[in-house]
Amino acid sequence: MSNLPEDLPECMVFLLGKAYQKAHGDFSRRLRPYGLTNMQHLVLEGLWYQPGMTATELSKLLILDKATLSGVLDRMTETGWIIKQPDPEDRRIQRIYPSEQANRLKPNLIAQRQESNREILEHFSPEECILFKRLLRDLI
Repeated sequence: MSNLPEDLPECMVFLLGKAYQKAHGDFSRRLRPYGLTNMQHLVLEGLWYQPGMTATELSKLLILDKATLSGVLDRMTETGWIIKQPDPEDRRIQRIYPSEQANRLKPNLIAQRQESNREILEHFSPEECILFKRLLRDLI
């Protein structure tokens, strides 16, 4: 006899959590050889999109709170994935850039993300993919 509630298989929180675990775990395994976490990869993607952002700008772009992002940025600086430089016009402001290492591995890392996305969506029709993405965006 199971102690799980009868409606658990239909619970959206449960289903979204399990889908997240699967997608996150699969992508984590792809990033492990590079020594990156999913969050660190997300930061790099943001910086490749717009190099030289401040931590505040990056947190808004990635929809992350500043406290979480601060620790991630510190670790990425220590491991050589990003570089922080003072803004030339206001030296109190730190601008963040991907490092040479990050830029060199950019094609490989983007390919890993694209392959992970492809695997997530491989059982959906093109129409279902469009709908799935739209529904996820609506949830955000």
